[in-house]
Amino acid sequence: MPGPVRAPNAILLGVVPVHQILPDVVTSVVRKAPLTPQKVAFAWRMAVGARVAGATQIDLRSGTLHVRATEAGWLREVEHSAAMIRSRMGAFLGPDVIRFIKVAAG
Repeated sequence: MPGPVRAPNAILLGVVPVHQILPDVVTSVVRKAPLTPQKVAFAWRMAVGARVAGATQIDLRSGTLHVRATEAGWLREVEHSAAMIRSRMGAFLGPDVIRFIKVAAG
């Protein structure tokens, strides 16, 4: 008698691969934590990636995320991606925490 037929990457017996649920778990845990500069920095790094995060400095004040960078290219990138960045950061911080993103040369 042949063994069971398995499709590649099939979910068997209701087991969900950890890489499919881990982002949701991390997002949920971070969102419940108090709003601190470290939490905002984590959300920033997750939203923009390590290269942009390393080339910028951020400060959240009164719903506005102030972004500074010494290179104009990084600032243009942030300006062009502001809506996406706000959405991604909102997943970690809450949808109304960042209302505006203001970029400036540092």
